[in-house]
Amino acid sequence: MSDEFVRLVSQANPAFRQYQPANSGYPPSSSTPPSHHEDQLDPFFDDDDDVPDSAFGRPAAMQSKESGLPLARSGALPAGVDKSQLSLPGTVPSDWSFDDEPHTQPPASTPFPGSASFPSTQSRHKRKSSKSFIQRLHWPWQKKEQVLTGNRVIALNNSIANADFCSNYVSTSKYNVATFAPKFLYEQFSKYANVFFLFTALIQQIPDVSPTNPYTTIVPLGVVLLASAFKETQEDLKRHQSDSELNARKAKVLTPEGTFIDKKWKDIAVGDVIRLESDEFIPADVLLLSSSEPEGFCYIETSNLDGRVPFPPESSCPSPQTSNLTSPHLVTALHGTLRSEHPNNSLYTYEGTVEINTSAGVPKQVPLGPDQLLLRGAQIRNTPWAYGLVVFTGHETKLMRNATAAPIKRTAVERQVNVHIVFLFIFLLALSIGSTIGSSIRSVCVISLSTMVSLRAIYNQRKSEGVHRRHTDIHHFVQQFDSDFSHCDDGSDGHPALCRTSSLVEELGQIEYVFSDKTGTLTCNEMEFRFCSIAGVAYADVVDESRRGDGEDDKEAWKSFADMKMLLTGSENPFVDVKTQAGGEREVVHEFLTLLAVCHTVIPELRDGKIHYQASSPDEAALVAGAELLGYQFHTRKPKSVFVNIWGKSLEYEILNICEFNSTRKRMSTIVRCPDGQIKLFCKGADTVILERLSENQPFTERTLAHLEDYATDGLRTLCIASRDVPDAEYRQWVTIYDQAAATINGRGEALDNAAELIEKDMFLLGATAIEDKLQDGVPDTIHTLQMAGIKVWVLTGDRQETAINIGMSCRLISESMNLVVVNEENAHDTEEFITKRLSAIKSQRNTGELEDLALIIDGKSLTFALEKEISKAFLELAIMCKAVICCRVSPLQKALVVKLVKKNQKAILLAIGDGANDVSMIQAAHVGVGISGVEGLQAARAADVAISQFRFLKKLLLVHGSWSYQRLSKLLLYSFYKNIVLYMTQFWFSFFNNFSGQIAYESWTLSLYNIVFTLLPPFVIGVFDQFVSARILDRYPQLYMLGQKNAFFTRTQFWLWVGNALYHSIILFGFSVILFWGDLKQATGYDSGHWFWGTTLYLAVLLTVLGKAALISDLWTKYTVAAIPGSFVFTMLFLPLYAVVAPAIGFSTQYYGIVPRLWTDAVFYFVLLMVPILCLTRDFAWKYYRRTYRPETYHIAQEIQKYNIPDYRPRQEQFQKAIKKVRAVQRMRRNRGFAFSQTENAARQDQARLIRAYDTSKTGARPSGY
Repeated sequence: MSDEFVRLVSQANPAFRQYQPANSGYPPSSSTPPSHHEDQLDPFFDDDDDVPDSAFGRPAAMQSKESGLPLARSGALPAGVDKSQLSLPGTVPSDWSFDDEPHTQPPASTPFPGSASFPSTQSRHKRKSSKSFIQRLHWPWQKKEQVLTGNRVIALNNSIANADFCSNYVSTSKYNVATFAPKFLYEQFSKYANVFFLFTALIQQIPDVSPTNPYTTIVPLGVVLLASAFKETQEDLKRHQSDSELNARKAKVLTPEGTFIDKKWKDIAVGDVIRLESDEFIPADVLLLSSSEPEGFCYIETSNLDGRVPFPPESSCPSPQTSNLTSPHLVTALHGTLRSEHPNNSLYTYEGTVEINTSAGVPKQVPLGPDQLLLRGAQIRNTPWAYGLVVFTGHETKLMRNATAAPIKRTAVERQVNVHIVFLFIFLLALSIGSTIGSSIRSVCVISLSTMVSLRAIYNQRKSEGVHRRHTDIHHFVQQFDSDFSHCDDGSDGHPALCRTSSLVEELGQIEYVFSDKTGTLTCNEMEFRFCSIAGVAYADVVDESRRGDGEDDKEAWKSFADMKMLLTGSENPFVDVKTQAGGEREVVHEFLTLLAVCHTVIPELRDGKIHYQASSPDEAALVAGAELLGYQFHTRKPKSVFVNIWGKSLEYEILNICEFNSTRKRMSTIVRCPDGQIKLFCKGADTVILERLSENQPFTERTLAHLEDYATDGLRTLCIASRDVPDAEYRQWVTIYDQAAATINGRGEALDNAAELIEKDMFLLGATAIEDKLQDGVPDTIHTLQMAGIKVWVLTGDRQETAINIGMSCRLISESMNLVVVNEENAHDTEEFITKRLSAIKSQRNTGELEDLALIIDGKSLTFALEKEISKAFLELAIMCKAVICCRVSPLQKALVVKLVKKNQKAILLAIGDGANDVSMIQAAHVGVGISGVEGLQAARAADVAISQFRFLKKLLLVHGSWSYQRLSKLLLYSFYKNIVLYMTQFWFSFFNNFSGQIAYESWTLSLYNIVFTLLPPFVIGVFDQFVSARILDRYPQLYMLGQKNAFFTRTQFWLWVGNALYHSIILFGFSVILFWGDLKQATGYDSGHWFWGTTLYLAVLLTVLGKAALISDLWTKYTVAAIPGSFVFTMLFLPLYAVVAPAIGFSTQYYGIVPRLWTDAVFYFVLLMVPILCLTRDFAWKYYRRTYRPETYHIAQEIQKYNIPDYRPRQEQFQKAIKKVRAVQRMRRNRGFAFSQTENAARQDQARLIRAYDTSKTGARPSGY
């Protein structure tokens, strides 16, 4: 490994939510089999990765103060849904299970006697023979969820009939008075060390059996348990306080008299009608009845759920009986029943039927779907008011149904320590049995058991306890001190870096896989209009000097946006139509910017004198904002027209038709009538679909494609812009076909696509746009460094495939040398076939030694099939062969399933990082969860083990803090085992000289103070301050991080070498002390030295030896190191004389009576203290010299580089390599020109067209008041 490191040193290293339409009432017809058509799958995918899914919830500890949203999620199936029915992305595959990670289900709903049909129950969980007894054991606090069949009936405006539903009270606490003791003790004694301490403490309580004080173990154990109980109580009190604050919030509830009164959230009941106002959080799952917006639309923001702002509008019930309920009296007059599905954890599905009583006496049935359900935790935005009917409350809300307790995480080092403790326990039993056999030679067998128990108490009194307590103490001390976390925060956002789970710090140095969210984690969730190409000329907001060219006539020169404005304003008449394909540049620029300002589905809103754009796609908002920046301001939308202010002149463009975007078309078109009466087709989309629909003899195609390649190389999101003039006769003929397609009931989407094909032809290419999905600071460098450190980065995003690849390029996750393996299949068979064939091809290449770097791209639909049990192993094998993996269009639940798949099948430490509540399940599924605290809230940060402010700090968190923590904790554990074995093995050797009588060599309380006082500080200093190399070296050579991945500092071999070294030291110490004190050494005064004289000398020699060992293994000496190592011995030498005087005087202990004055004046005592530790440590020093000189490890070489400040020549070589990579990148990007557009797919339903035609922003005062 050292040779490889030397080589590395000397060489360079190389927004929009979609739902299933509810076209029928509830319950669904049993004669209709569930369909698995792709159109049913599409609504479960979203354009943004931060989309709420069926896996939201919260750990019992964490809760958002802003929204009250639970922050964890579970893979539990929705109530009433069988596994065999699941085939949708974001749900659990039919045969998927994680036996190694049981989870607690939320409480099930309770049937009520007023239901139309009483629900029956059946067990949700079947016992599996493969599970252990502990996994099958149900504790009293673990609630078992039940399946509810039938439906629930809610009476409208009838509180008495709805009285039996559960309340809206929410509790996220971990304990209550009844469950605290059993849950706490179960968790504490699941640790092996605590069990051994308890066993030893019980032995010590047996009279006349234990030779040691009965309180020397039980008192420290009690202190540890009380401290842990205090910590747990404090944390749970915070949860109770948070619950109280949330439940005490106020909401406006409608009374039978038609007035609104304020009620606490906990008092809201099923069937209540509540008034929701702008910026308020939704207190329960409510059915949207009406709102102040056209057609009852309601904007909600879900940044507390998924980080997306703004969320697209939800539609209310389409019946006039509900959408026209714009006053309290109209709502109170509403009577009927709501037949709803039972509470479940599926956030994307809802079915129900409202039966509204009419004046004719015939109930009016209105089918309901997920479009009408507003979930608890969302926030009303840009909607003055909305009315909602409460459907689910409290723990029956969809989000709370997904709540699950945070898992108890154990580190790999801790698991290894448990194994070693078991071996040491067996070793101790062997010593005890051996000593008992020796004792039986001199005594009868009747007392042999008593002797063995006595010896067992002596040998194990502190051995494992010292290790465990140092380990635990260091974890808590690191959490409080956080001496190194200053590296992981810049303090700019007011949220300091924080370690929430201190027991996992060493795993930060062993990470092999990083699973990352994209939006808000890698990117800033900000789209900026940066570049455009118009008429073959490239424009930019800021032009790099290298692209300015030689002069005005340079066709390759880039121009600034200011140059474009001068071009437009320099003409007396900039509104000249493009009459020929070779029209002037100014006219092309005008039409280009007009298209950006007209061809979209954006809604303008005037707030505080400034126009704000509400868009279902962040790309659209960026394009419209870019047009405004260049003088083309879109300011008003009417149902059939839009108004654009062009350099002070407002022009009206009539919207005739909209051909909406979808993933198949990859384009959007708007047919408009311009102010001069000319009909034009404006189209924007991917270069691949636009170029093939152009007319012949395009003048700008070649230069536009060159610009697209430049944009794609920089990781920008690109669109091509084209238009055409449409003759009136052609339009009249086409619109007839379009209207027929829009009226089609079955296959409407396909019919509309076919109609669009007829008019989207013979277009003229105006140019292209480039939008930057702005990356967080330092993201590319961080990802590249992590990859150099041997860490594989997987990005799990809800974005489209093109966008995901685009971001992968820009953040250096995907390099120009990688081949892309794209999995985008429609069914399980095709997915399995593709994965199998690709896997076989890769294995064949690997056998021939020609394997290239690969990047795997898989979409959510294919991932659903790939996670099935039959395919998952092959998928995982393919994924781990790739250097980078991007899972796009995945749901939050799928993120967690991917992490669990790798966790279950790979012996690797996983880290998940995200910033939204939809990332919580992924964060909790990984070994280490990192939350980013920022603009999207603190949900992920509160649920994570470590919180940082930006992704770039992950580099220092892992490479610096993680490497230090792993090396420190490894050294601490080995040293703790060592120092205890040295001391207690001398006791074992002494048993051969005391005829195995159980006599101890040291004074009892001095023996007890060995771990808790005299050797307390050295492990602390090693565990907190030691640095095997500096942060600068770790940052310069990220390959050093691989030491932790290979567990180089805490292997089984190293452990037993340390044990062997401890045995060697104990033999030397005991042997030489016995030889020098043989025959009760006579002193000059004529007294015999005696047992306690010899024992105290041996004790201090042991202490000096283990402190010398601590000095040898310390890589960094600070003032704390000096105080801890030499200071501990000085303190002991001062303490013992005082103790020898005070203890006998008060009758506490008499063993030291008269010992210290004779001891401190004896030459043999000082000779033993000087020579025996030197003799012990000479071997250690010689071995250390040999290793560093002749068999150096990688970090030894790094230490030499640090000591002698050897210069690093790699930067010069890397500059040369970057130039080569740039050339390769341009060649590669010709196959991928950066198309990415996050517009929603609604062609089959025309939702966007219906939405924008419902708005008239010129009528600002026409909204109803709601009172």
